[in-house]
Amino acid sequence: MTEKMTHIERVLASLGDQPVDRLTVYPIACGVSRRTIGDGTMLYKDWCSDPKNYAQGLISGQKYFDLDLTVGLMDLSVIAGDFGSHVRMDEQNTPFVDDPVIKGPEDYEKLQAPDINKGRSGVILEGTKIFADALKNETITSGFLEGPLLALTQSASAEKVFMDMYNNRSAVHKALGTFTEYLRDMVKGMGQSKPAACMWDYLWASYSCLGDNEYDEFEGQYKYAGGLNELVGKEGMALAIHNCADLPHLDTQIKAMKPAAYTMAYYPLIPGSPSASEVIGKGYADNCVVCGNIDPQGYVRWSQEKMQKTTMNLCQEVKTALCARGLKSKYCIASGCEVPPSVTTRLENIKTMVDTVKQYGQVTC
Repeated sequence: MTEKMTHIERVLASLGDQPVDRLTVYPIACGVSRRTIGDGTMLYKDWCSDPKNYAQGLISGQKYFDLDLTVGLMDLSVIAGDFGSHVRMDEQNTPFVDDPVIKGPEDYEKLQAPDINKGRSGVILEGTKIFADALKNETITSGFLEGPLLALTQSASAEKVFMDMYNNRSAVHKALGTFTEYLRDMVKGMGQSKPAACMWDYLWASYSCLGDNEYDEFEGQYKYAGGLNELVGKEGMALAIHNCADLPHLDTQIKAMKPAAYTMAYYPLIPGSPSASEVIGKGYADNCVVCGNIDPQGYVRWSQEKMQKTTMNLCQEVKTALCARGLKSKYCIASGCEVPPSVTTRLENIKTMVDTVKQYGQVTC
């Protein structure tokens, strides 16, 4: 039996597929962590608009839930908003674009990159520096950025971008180039904030909407994403990728991009959506810590008993698959996507998930 480890020791051992006292655990609890500050009444709009509030939520959440990892996910409208889209900012709900900046083909070419130190981009950079410094001796920290294609679809709508990939191809590439240059500056800024890793949301690598050729042309490893991934390493951060799509491009994103960690979801009602055991069994966890895949809505809807049972079942599935593959620890028990930041999310379900992994996450092959 491996002796009890610290969060950092456990994550580093998992990255190297070394024996661990238990599997790593990370419910992707970001915006919801604001509810662990003070009396728990901080509004979402106040959390995501102030770097000190943003950082304090992540710091407080790590301690409250006892997390192995801390990822600075805010929401997916940050870049679009800073580029000029109107973002609806409700008090307690995740912000979303309700008036995109790109309305016609000519708008792709008019995009102007904002100052990365202003707007919510600046909040993320400054806030990441605060929480990365505060937690550097407690846990592994990661910044979080939207990939260029995701930023573009948030700025124009996914339907429009997918149509314009065929009808206005050069204009789409022009916009993607603008977002990529902005993101290069963001990566450099993130490097100065000094988290251990930088996680990209490369959502559109999904066979439900783009095939290999389309994804390779409009974002993949040999186009815009590849240079950004390389820059992450040059700036002293480990590469991590988040993709909560139903049919992810695992060969593209795990085997070609070679992240240290990859977080993903599982949709059991969708044929072909890969389960944890399938991903491990097919070798995707051989050189990458795969993270997933409890249904995020369970943190709102389930009883603590169901959360415990679901987590126990995932632990058993993962342990069986790891042992069959000859692996020791290359999996993190996590939510498939962000735990909803809503006030209806049951914080006790997050704690139950973490506590269940502590009790049932020992790997003994």
